[in-house]
Amino acid sequence: MDLGLRDRNVIVAASSDGIARAAAEKFAAEGARVAICSRDAKKLNAAATSIRERHNTQVLAEPLDVTDAAAVEEFVKHVAQEFGGVDVCVTNAGGPPAKMFFATTTEEWHRAVELNFMSVIYFARAVLPWMQKKQWGRLVTITSVTVRQPVSDLIYSNAVRAGVLGLIKSLSNEFGRDGITVNNVAPGYTATERLKQLIGKRSQDLGISPAEFESRLGVEAPLKRVGQPEEVADAIVWLASERASFITGQTLLVDGGLFKGL
Repeated sequence: MDLGLRDRNVIVAASSDGIARAAAEKFAAEGARVAICSRDAKKLNAAATSIRERHNTQVLAEPLDVTDAAAVEEFVKHVAQEFGGVDVCVTNAGGPPAKMFFATTTEEWHRAVELNFMSVIYFARAVLPWMQKKQWGRLVTITSVTVRQPVSDLIYSNAVRAGVLGLIKSLSNEFGRDGITVNNVAPGYTATERLKQLIGKRSQDLGISPAEFESRLGVEAPLKRVGQPEEVADAIVWLASERASFITGQTLLVDGGLFKGL
């Protein structure tokens, strides 16, 4: 199936590893030019080299803190100059720490808002004008199943990421007339470094092994396992493609059925 992404200009944020790294790889496999960023320059450059060699496509990699509005704007401007515009932007950022409410701090609340909400605004503000010029664009956010079903010790994520849904719905309403779709992908438990950290903390709290706790997570979903980054990446790439041209303002759960609602 032709996804219509060949020669498109794609930004994937916070993409040195995990779901976003897998998405960058899949965009490159479709023949897109890919720009990636991350705070970890070493891992970022390794990812860029691997993608270039594997898919023989143009890859731009720059270290970036997605909570720095000015830096995001400059990064997007550089990508547009190098590639000739921006067609697709996938926003992403690391998850905030796992905490129950009385363990939270005001400083961490502000950090969670900057990391998981304001970073989306910074990218949207920078990329949407480029998409308007072409009257075509795709903005895809990566959040979490917590936007539909809160997880007890992820209160920062539960509260802050839910705000992204209001944002993407608002942006989809405002920019649909410009041929731009805005959607959200919400992964469930997925085999990433973030999940390893959560498993380590929770298993220690319960006094069980990390392997035992991971098996418990898998049982929670009807598919009886955690997801793989590539499985979530497939959904991201599809939403960014021509095949999803009449879908906007939506949240696609990629959670193995973990969400219990209708």
